[in-house]
Formats: sequence, structure tokens, C-alpha cells
Amino acid sequence: MTSIPAGDRPVVSQPAKAIQPAWVRISHWINAAAMIVMILSGWQIYNASPLFNFTFSPFVTLGGWLAGGLLWHFATMWLLMVNGLIYLLLGLATGRFRRKLLPITASGVAADARAALAGRLSHDDLSRYNQVQKLLYAFVIVAGIVVVLSGLSIWKPVQFQWLTAMFGGYDLARYVHFICMALIVAFLVVHVALALLVPKSLRAMIAGH
Repeated sequence: MTSIPAGDRPVVSQPAKAIQPAWVRISHWINAAAMIVMILSGWQIYNASPLFNFTFSPFVTLGGWLAGGLLWHFATMWLLMVNGLIYLLLGLATGRFRRKLLPITASGVAADARAALAGRLSHDDLSRYNQVQKLLYAFVIVAGIVVVLSGLSIWKPVQFQWLTAMFGGYDLARYVHFICMALIVAFLVVHVALALLVPKSLRAMIAGH
């Protein structure tokens, strides 16, 4: 048998390691769709009993009226809760949260924030988050948990009276729910803007590589 010289042997390319595993991508897009529906229907519900001296335009609400908004909100609530719980459990079980989000230091966040504002923050390695990303992602996970718990305390203040009491009562729970929603919306705006500025990060969340 004639051996093939090493230099003439065909190079077998190895498949690239996924930056975003399949379970991350699937849960991410389900969470994104569910969160958008929850926000728009929540604005419809808010308009029926505003907390502040403004209401949301009908063009950015979902449901058409209070009952319609409630139907959309409650139906999507289960999708968000189940999918979010799966994401949290897998993130903890696989060690992804520990690897991706820790450690977070005040000095690191300040340094990366200054670099980002100066346009010097590198995005070459998408498998590693900078300190600002770590802080924002950790923050939105916590905000998501609080918005769900405060929503449950508003939805069933009698059945979950202990939970409602944790938020200081029904009225304060509404404010907590609204503030968390506003913070999540702000995160989504920044998140989408950064995805457009660094399109390869969007490709990684779609294709994995």
C-alpha cells in the first residue's frame, strides 16, 4: 500500500464550536417574543388604570381594550415563566452563568464602560462577555425574576398575599412591576442597538457560530 505524503493529505476541517448553544438560542428567541407580547399587552392593561400622568399610544399596545390586553398577558405569562425557568435551570446546571457572568467588579465595569464610550471596546471574541455585558445580563435576569413575582402578586393578591406583602402591598407591587418593565425595555433598546452595531453577535444568536 502506498502511503500519502503528509503534505498531500486532505485537510479535514473540524466543525466550529458553537458560541451560543442550541438551548440558549431557542430560549433566547422564545423569551424575546414572549417579553414583547407581555410588554405591549401590559401597556394596554396600564392604560385602564394609569399609575402616572400619561398613557401609552394605542399604536404600541396589544389587545385593543382591557379584557383583550389581559387575555394576551395571561396567555403569554405561562410561556415566559416556563421558558424562563428552563433557561435559569440550564444556565445554573451547565455552569454557563458562572462562566459567562462572573466575576463582575466595579473597576472592571468602569474600565469597560470608558472603553465602550471611547469606541475602543473589542468585540473580536464573542465567547467572552465584557464587564458591562456581564452586569447588564445579570441585571436583566434579576429584573425578569422580580417582574414575574410582582406580576403574580398583582394577579392573585389574595392567594399570594404573602408575596404581595413582600412587595409592600398591592399598590406598591404595581409600581415595582412597572419600574422593572421600564428597566427591561431600556435593556432591550440597548441590546438591540448593540446587536445592530455588532452584527456578528446577532448571527451567532441565530446560527450559533
